[in-house]
Amino acid sequence: MAPVTSLTASVHQRLASALSAVLPETDADPLLRRSDRADYQANGILALAKKAKTNPRDLAAQVVAQVTTGDVIKEVEVSGPGFLNITIADRAITENLAARAADPEGRLGVPFAEHPGTTVIDYAQPNVAKEMHVGHLRSAVIGDAMVKLLEFTGENVVRRHHIGDWGTQFGMLIQYLDEHPHELDHKADTGDTAASGQEAMSNLDRLYKAARKLFDSDEEFKTRARRRVVDLQAGEPRTRELWQRFVDESKIYFYSVFEKLDMEIRDEDIVGESGYNDMLAETCRLLEEAGVAVRSEGALCVFFDDIKGPDGKPVPLIVQKSDGGYGYAATDLSAIRDRVFNLKANTILYVVDARQALHFRMVFETARRAGWLGDDVKAHQLAFGTVLGKDGKPFKTREGETVRLVDLLDEAIDRATAVVREKDTQGQLSEEEIAERGAQVGIGAVKYADLSTSASRDYKFDLDQMVSLNGDTSVYLQYAYARIQSILRKAGDHRPAAHPELELAEAERALGLHLDAFAETVHEAAAEYAPHKLAAYLYQLATLYTGFYDKCPVLKAESPAQVENRLFLCDITARTLHQGMALLGIRTPERL
Repeated sequence: MAPVTSLTASVHQRLASALSAVLPETDADPLLRRSDRADYQANGILALAKKAKTNPRDLAAQVVAQVTTGDVIKEVEVSGPGFLNITIADRAITENLAARAADPEGRLGVPFAEHPGTTVIDYAQPNVAKEMHVGHLRSAVIGDAMVKLLEFTGENVVRRHHIGDWGTQFGMLIQYLDEHPHELDHKADTGDTAASGQEAMSNLDRLYKAARKLFDSDEEFKTRARRRVVDLQAGEPRTRELWQRFVDESKIYFYSVFEKLDMEIRDEDIVGESGYNDMLAETCRLLEEAGVAVRSEGALCVFFDDIKGPDGKPVPLIVQKSDGGYGYAATDLSAIRDRVFNLKANTILYVVDARQALHFRMVFETARRAGWLGDDVKAHQLAFGTVLGKDGKPFKTREGETVRLVDLLDEAIDRATAVVREKDTQGQLSEEEIAERGAQVGIGAVKYADLSTSASRDYKFDLDQMVSLNGDTSVYLQYAYARIQSILRKAGDHRPAAHPELELAEAERALGLHLDAFAETVHEAAAEYAPHKLAAYLYQLATLYTGFYDKCPVLKAESPAQVENRLFLCDITARTLHQGMALLGIRTPERL
């Protein structure tokens, strides 16, 4: 099936052709946009007239004379000093939606990118032997949505979870475990992922606290623990075996949290800091030989003219410390080498807290100077803001501690389950169905609150608002979808057909024109790493559907053809909501 050309693209092409016919020497952009005065408005003529030293209204009239009306454009009129107001033919709106609905792959007319590349996306980066907290939420949710968006538009996506599984604290943990070998004994798997994850985390947390207490009080143990760090870095077999137990136990916990978040995390995608350990020395050698990094007071550093500290002196990126140890910079630079030369990335996307912006700016510039990044390979930090409490301060418990992610998700599910139960006034759902939908609504609410905000902005975590049926929430979108499914069930099982011969009511036209913009919105959200643009589109779609539903009777429309055409509008709206929400990682229950 040939790609479905959007109405926006069709109108743009026709106006650009008309402009070129009138001003053949000009690179003519009509500057087309949606308008409240008509379906579209073209604003480009004023600037073109100024350039051509001609009257803008006269130029606009000449352009209108070149536009063929009838099939797509119903009429064009000159407005004000030279704007063009364009109205689309009703038939064109319906036929275009019918073409999207007929897409055999169910893509609703969203084409694959013409020149897809390979993007390595680094997201969802928990730490081994540490509990996930609210700060891990945004990287996971935003990263998962970007994976889905990029893959849907045809990009080859390689996922990477750069978990914190290396460092000095592991010497302390490994030594303690070696001396207390039964502390990490894990019970047989009961099949309950959440329970297994909770037990794994309890074991790790208990062991960490005991090891820390001994480390702080026993100098001999502290010496043995520090020696163990050297053994770990050297690859001593027993030390590595004990380290692997920490990693494996932590993964049980990670997977339980990600399953609750309704996210797929695959074992082969987890390549933590340890995965680049064998590359660190070579990375340092390459940087030093190229003159990118220099020795300063024994440390291997990269300096930048435009990055200075409060004292006005340059702040270096320390790749290797004076004692020979390696920091985050060496690991991150080695990861870039691996992603560029082994994974053949064209783009490396880091979904990382905005507070690490300076670090990544220096790492990217270092990699660029070394020739690992350049015109063919780019790195980008999709920096996200902080999750705030209702008071507008970083989200903490009443005791001032960081909020555990599992607690937060459980509360969202509990709140949403209560909403689902309350709305099921006729008792149509079983307790099992209420629990399932409560999880889908609760997790969807948390994800949508995050994704409907521009990633760079902070946002307030307010569960009361998140699970509200009113306003810009996922619950509002999920209920719009479920309402449509209810109407379609009443109408019968067949998929309704479009009727392009019918005139459309204003609410039908508004809904149809917005549906037409789905493909462009998906590509824009993917290209700009901006899932909030898709969220805004879907909220507007649900709002326009509500207006259509209020003003245009569906099952009681005036004629059988109009009933079917309105059912068709319901159906393609539901399919668009379902696909759009899926790209954000949010479920759309058939009944609520």
